[in-house]
Amino acid sequence: GGESFGLAPFADLAATAGLGRSILLSLAAGLITTLAALLVVTFFIAGWLGTPVFAVLRRIVSPLLSVPHAAAAFGIAFLIAPSGWLVRLVSPELTGWRYPPDFLVVNDPMGLAMMAGLVAKEIPFLLLMALAALPQTDAARSAHVAASLGYGKTAGFLFAVFPRLYRQIRLPVFAVIAYASSVVDVALVLGPTNPPPLAVQLVRWMNDPDLAMRFRASAGALLQIAVTLSAIAVWILGERLVARLGAAAVASGRRGTADGAVRFAAAAAMSLAVAAIVLGLAGLAVWSLAGPWRFPDVLPASFTLEGWHRAAGTLADPVAATFVVGIVATLVALVLTLACLENEARTGRDGGDRSLLVLYLPLLVPQVAFLYGLQVLFFRFGLDGTLGAVVVAHLVFVLPYVFLALSDPWRAFDRRYVAVAATLGASPARAFWRVRAPMLLAAILVAAAVGFAVSVGQYLPTLLVGGGRVPTVTTEAVALAAGRDRRVIGVYAIVQMVLPFVGFWIALALPAVLYRDRSAMRAAA
Repeated sequence: GGESFGLAPFADLAATAGLGRSILLSLAAGLITTLAALLVVTFFIAGWLGTPVFAVLRRIVSPLLSVPHAAAAFGIAFLIAPSGWLVRLVSPELTGWRYPPDFLVVNDPMGLAMMAGLVAKEIPFLLLMALAALPQTDAARSAHVAASLGYGKTAGFLFAVFPRLYRQIRLPVFAVIAYASSVVDVALVLGPTNPPPLAVQLVRWMNDPDLAMRFRASAGALLQIAVTLSAIAVWILGERLVARLGAAAVASGRRGTADGAVRFAAAAAMSLAVAAIVLGLAGLAVWSLAGPWRFPDVLPASFTLEGWHRAAGTLADPVAATFVVGIVATLVALVLTLACLENEARTGRDGGDRSLLVLYLPLLVPQVAFLYGLQVLFFRFGLDGTLGAVVVAHLVFVLPYVFLALSDPWRAFDRRYVAVAATLGASPARAFWRVRAPMLLAAILVAAAVGFAVSVGQYLPTLLVGGGRVPTVTTEAVALAAGRDRRVIGVYAIVQMVLPFVGFWIALALPAVLYRDRSAMRAAA
């Protein structure tokens, strides 16, 4: 019936029951999640940078970046559910609970569980982005000068380093706002259901058998853009307010030397986020092997491979599709990235901030807002539901991460090696293949592992563009969430988690093998 232009779809959208609450949930998720994650990361770096505690937590946090959002959400759900591990650890003699308490923790109407899961998952991302940007802020010398003026460790970092650091990570912060305000997979596992966040509602309309719902979904996609832009606008206003408060704090002359409580709180919050993901993933592993497990037992009565046997018959196709899509999308992204960076190295020109903004654009625009249009485009050309279409959809998100992971090591490469190769008669192409690429092999492989991990975690692009005909481990795991079979969910979530770890293991092991007779190259890797 869509034969003319009009505002009827927007009127239909406005009349949807619970729309206002869905919008508020999306706004709150975008702003609260980002603020909480940024505060934890900032105060942890401010209070503990350069300490053994910081080094230990950094080593633990770094691998968590490769854990897909859906797997982390499942783990946290199994941890905080009324029959989850946290409740089981409390002695029944103290609480009197012989049955799971009737608490609505997971899928609570305010979305607190969803926001907590997002905070725990975004903390590793923002921490690694901040650590990558720190060398550009001259943090050590600035902190030393602040300390010599009598400022405490936390206050000195906030006043002298953080303004420069935040400018470097501002786009990643916006990306977190965009993702959290339009998240689907985490919301399906941990979020409220009636009404759900706006993005979840849009996916339901897009997949509704009634084609007339597509008009409402299209209007809703534009509304989702407005919601995300509103969240970013509110954040920018908050930036200005914080800048004024910060200037006033600096002018007050207070040195903030008594920061012990703040440092302890920051370390506790970081440890809690890490523990939530680690214990959640451990819970998934236990559930995947659990035999009879009655409440309130802390551990199953026995362990069995029954869950794995049940899932084995359905795992082969999703795992194969995940590998094919992830590897192809990553290889294409890697070729494009290497071509761009090598061209930049030869010409001495980069794209500047505008190119960085273009790279981040797929991360700043809500996925649900443009993937449906991409689905329609593929449909017009008869490509919807094909493996190639899913690869292209994944490439949109894999490419930015591969480029950002590889650009800094590539630009930091000592060009004198290439100059020496040129003096020996090597062409630019030969210098690339025989000098630059081998010496940066470790960085290239890590960037590829990052891209593969991003592809494994893509839920919405696979669901919409694949039309349900290209099942991956992630889409199947989220689909199983409605079934509540914890053993099978645990199996799928563990497989989803292991796949990125395999990529990173190869990225770390391969250079060590290839450079086993070259100690300097092995040390660089």
